Amino acid sequence: MALQFAYRFFELPLAHPFTISRYTVVVQKTVVVQIGDGEFFGYGEATVNPYYHSTVERLTQSFSKVRHLIENLSPMHPTEFWPILAPHLSEDYFALCAIDMAYWDFYARSQKRTVRSYFSDADALVPLTSYTIAIDSVAVMQQKILEKPWPIYKIKLGAAHDLEIVRKLREVSDAVFRIDANCAWTAEQTIEYAQTLQDLKVEFIEQPLKADDFEGMKKVRAHSVLPIIADESCQREADVETCNGLFHGINIKLMKCGGITPALRMIDNAKSKGLLLMAGCMTESTVGISGLVQIAPLLDYLDADGAMLMASDIADGVSFDFGKIHFANGAGTGAELHAF
Repeated sequence: MALQFAYRFFELPLAHPFTISRYTVVVQKTVVVQIGDGEFFGYGEATVNPYYHSTVERLTQSFSKVRHLIENLSPMHPTEFWPILAPHLSEDYFALCAIDMAYWDFYARSQKRTVRSYFSDADALVPLTSYTIAIDSVAVMQQKILEKPWPIYKIKLGAAHDLEIVRKLREVSDAVFRIDANCAWTAEQTIEYAQTLQDLKVEFIEQPLKADDFEGMKKVRAHSVLPIIADESCQREADVETCNGLFHGINIKLMKCGGITPALRMIDNAKSKGLLLMAGCMTESTVGISGLVQIAPLLDYLDADGAMLMASDIADGVSFDFGKIHFANGAGTGAELHAF
């Protein structure tokens, strides 16, 4: 039986403007892919993201390029499906991610299994997710923490007074702090800041330098008193090799690497090198987050709060209670769209 393929774009209003060191988002554009066989259907997601050149036009072109190919395939294991699609979408891993996630969801639903059951034990320990505090005035950032009690906060930095921000936030919370500078610092700043941040009980720093500043990262790796996790420097599978020895760990994002299938290979490779493993999200709906958390049992750290940042969602699925994952009932990823 041949596969069916469809997609739809959505606009997701955020509960608050979401500012990082590069830009601010108020409404997140996203696309949901549907793959099925007429009886079972699965869903995947990819967002519009200017940093990674993901646009509505580019995603549309990518889906048009592979629609005929997908619709002429018969169901197969997802690890066999991805290599067929990947050569055609080598320039658009966001589109590839949405398709791969939708196919994993469809395949698992057709076998009445959860996606995670294919690569993790049912009783595996699962990390708590962090909750992100975007850049804003200190007062607003403090208020966001007070309004959303949580065990772990991921704090976006890249302002002119970063250390002061963390000091002020520490005054209102004794939760775990993780810092994400989104490429905003120099090597010298990172080494200097790390000492103060350690005193403020920060757990680690994510991507302090520009993605290609590997010489700077050599200095940071040698002198930082805090672990450093790669994000923008670790996008695709080959980047694990590059990051090994420069970072203490990597943050895998499904949209950057092309979906669940390559993420599993990255996890195996990183574990073999002794790297810490984190997975993160974009500002995305519960469709994408429900897919992301399927790999959570394989990780040390998790940042899966994307759907919690929305003013309204387009799907039901995974939920979180004070950081703890509550997987959706049912097969696949458990995501159920309100409308398609």
